[in-house]
Amino acid sequence: MSSGDSRVIQSNQTGIHDNLLATVRRHLKHPFQAPYAEHSLALFEELKAWREADGRPLVLDSCCGVGESTANLARMHPEALVLGLDKSAARISKHDSYNSGLENYRVARGNLNDLWRLMVEDGWAPTHHYILYPNPWPKSSHLQRRWHGGPLFPSILALGGQLELRSNWQLYLEEFSAALAEAGHRGTCEPLPEAPPLTPFERKYGQSGQALFRLRCRLPTSG
Repeated sequence: MSSGDSRVIQSNQTGIHDNLLATVRRHLKHPFQAPYAEHSLALFEELKAWREADGRPLVLDSCCGVGESTANLARMHPEALVLGLDKSAARISKHDSYNSGLENYRVARGNLNDLWRLMVEDGWAPTHHYILYPNPWPKSSHLQRRWHGGPLFPSILALGGQLELRSNWQLYLEEFSAALAEAGHRGTCEPLPEAPPLTPFERKYGQSGQALFRLRCRLPTSG
C-alpha cells in the first residue's frame, strides 16, 4: 500500500442519517435470522476447538484485512488469544508478510454475518473487540451497509467487552455512538492519540495528513 496519497472520504450526508435511529430500533426489535452457511459452521467449530484448547481470554479483530492489526494486537494483549477475521481470501492470503511469529493469535477468512451470531449463541465473551477502519459506505443510501445501520449491530452489542472502532470518517463514529445510545450504551469518540499505526490503512491515512478518530464503549458481557 502506497503512502501519503489516500483521498478524503466524500459523502452526500452532512450529518447523522435521518433514518439511523429508526433503523437501529428495527434491528434491535427483529433479530437477524438468516440461515448459517455450512462453511461458517465448519469454521466456527474449528475456531471453538482452537479457543478451548488454550483457555486464555479472547480478543476479536473484526474486518482484520491482511492481519497486521491482529499481529499488533497480539503484542498488545499477550495475556489473550487474538482472533482476526476478514471475508476476503485475497487479504488474508497476504498475512504471511505481516506474521509476527507470536503464538497467541490467528487470522481466518470468515463471514462475520454468521460468525458473530454463532459466537453470541455459544456464549463467547471477548474482553476486547476491535473494528478498525471498516468500509465507511459513505453514500446516504448505504446506511444499512454500515455496521451500526445493519442487522448485525445487535450481535456486536451482545458480544460485549471493550469495543473500539477507528475511522478516518468522523461521521461514521458519530453515527455509531448515536446507535449505541439508542441501545442504552455510552460511547466516547475522540481524536486518535498519537501512536504507532495498527493497520496499513491507519498508516496510509496518517501519512496523508488525515484526521483519525476512535470510539470506545464498555459493553456488558452476557456470555
